[in-house]
Amino acid sequence: MVKVDKFIPKAIDRIKQQASDHTIIALSGGVDSSVCAVLAHRAIGDKLTPIYIDTGLMRKGETERIKEIFFDMNLQVIDAKERFLTALKGLEDPEEKRKAVGEAFIRVFEEEAKELSAEYLIQGTIYPDRIESEGGIKSHHNVGGLPSVVDFKAIVEPIDDLYKDEVREVARALDLPEEICERMPFPGPGLSVRVVGEVTEELVEVVREANAIVEEELVEKFHPWQTFAAVVGKGTGVKGDVRVHGWIVAVRAVGSRDGMTAEAMELPWDVLRKIESRITAAIPSVARVVYDITPKPPATIEFE
Repeated sequence: MVKVDKFIPKAIDRIKQQASDHTIIALSGGVDSSVCAVLAHRAIGDKLTPIYIDTGLMRKGETERIKEIFFDMNLQVIDAKERFLTALKGLEDPEEKRKAVGEAFIRVFEEEAKELSAEYLIQGTIYPDRIESEGGIKSHHNVGGLPSVVDFKAIVEPIDDLYKDEVREVARALDLPEEICERMPFPGPGLSVRVVGEVTEELVEVVREANAIVEEELVEKFHPWQTFAAVVGKGTGVKGDVRVHGWIVAVRAVGSRDGMTAEAMELPWDVLRKIESRITAAIPSVARVVYDITPKPPATIEFE
């Protein structure tokens, strides 16, 4: 476990050394980027500009909540929904999707950096991101998903040697709100990796609504390490006495310490039935809801 009293001043010194001028930080509102934002603000103060990119692939109400939480940090919110959907158009392979999102992210940050005359980028890469990208398990948008050429003097990653539970310890020591400290992991490519196959605006809306229902039913009652919904294909069903060929939504809820391994949670039957009922009632195009019981390994936590 990280010794936070030693790690925090060391990380602040690292940022001072690696980001010597105006710097932007990729802020998603998750615990990783939030910790980096606080560390960077302590290190370089007004030289820091946090940037949140609304990709259109975020959870329900996410952008509005991020604005509320970080309103006092000179947060810049960039609407790039159309850009990301266009980048994903026609792509079905998970690695191609992750790389498309990674390139779109870095290009937006480059453009904003030029507007601000910023030469450095800080991002919340953590150790499992590096391990999974370098080991070929999957390309994280901020590691293996980055293009080979980027227009920054340096990309600074202050917490890239920490696991998720260690990042949470640092967040508590920095007095970040509990909402941030205990926030569930959310993939950098957003809901695009919770749509198996090609991403469309329709499918993003389906998975956004289904994901919100799953979180409402499970987060506070069962405290999963991560839980979400994903669209995994189509299947036949019956709605209103009419045969339909609708979407299949898979529900995932796992317990873990650091995300490197995970076990599916044994949820009560009545809870699963309630989730199924709510999703199929709220989203007319969904025909089936299934629950994924596969541990990691052999599966990953996310479907893509």
